[in-house]
Amino acid sequence: MTDFVKVTTLDTLREGKGRAFTVEGRELALFLIAGVVYAIENLCPHQHIPVLAEGELCDTLLTCPMHGWRFDLATGRAVDASGRVTAYDVRIEGKDVLIALPDQETQQWW
Repeated sequence: MTDFVKVTTLDTLREGKGRAFTVEGRELALFLIAGVVYAIENLCPHQHIPVLAEGELCDTLLTCPMHGWRFDLATGRAVDASGRVTAYDVRIEGKDVLIALPDQETQQWW
């Protein structure tokens, strides 16, 4: 089962910038791009360092500031190699930003 959990409000996010959050023990990175909120796990899969929120954006492509790996925020897929980070569904209710967090048993790893 997947539950939507409030992470923050829209007024805490800045256009074109990432912001890190910890929700239910998960490291998340949220990005506001052209009015759309994207949510991915904040851990770089190379060394599992929580730095992706600090990465450089080019449209919806995110470059890890530590290792230069690039990810598509919409899918979480690595652009230059195989692999991915988890991308989460986002719902906006009023000004609240909610993220779909699958329970640990149903979360998929690719």
